[in-house]
Amino acid sequence: MTTLTRVCEQRGKPRVIKADNGSEFISKAMDKWANENEVEIDFSRPGKPTDNAQCESFNGRFRQECLNSHWFLSFADAKEKIDAWRTYYNEVRPHSALKWQAPAEYARQHLAEGQNTNLEPEISTSDPD
Repeated sequence: MTTLTRVCEQRGKPRVIKADNGSEFISKAMDKWANENEVEIDFSRPGKPTDNAQCESFNGRFRQECLNSHWFLSFADAKEKIDAWRTYYNEVRPHSALKWQAPAEYARQHLAEGQNTNLEPEISTSDPD
């Protein structure tokens, strides 16, 4: 819940969190946090990854571009390589959904134009297997 609270402080509280039925999302702690923060949890149907397609797409990309591309020698090594990939993914890698811009560039452009890129924050989650 600490991470969710931190993200909400940084980006604003979502109206809805889309989640699969992983144990971390159906826990009493998550239910309590959502209730206290007036956030709806929208669970995907079991066996229906299309209910959470954006997150499933991200998980596939993360597995393909990062996890399957490295042999991690330790937890510290894994953290370093995953952090580097996350920076690349958000700061450098073009995304077709953002008209081939990196997310950071897309956000900078819209903020410079006075547009809010996060009008109604929504968190989508899925267990990466």
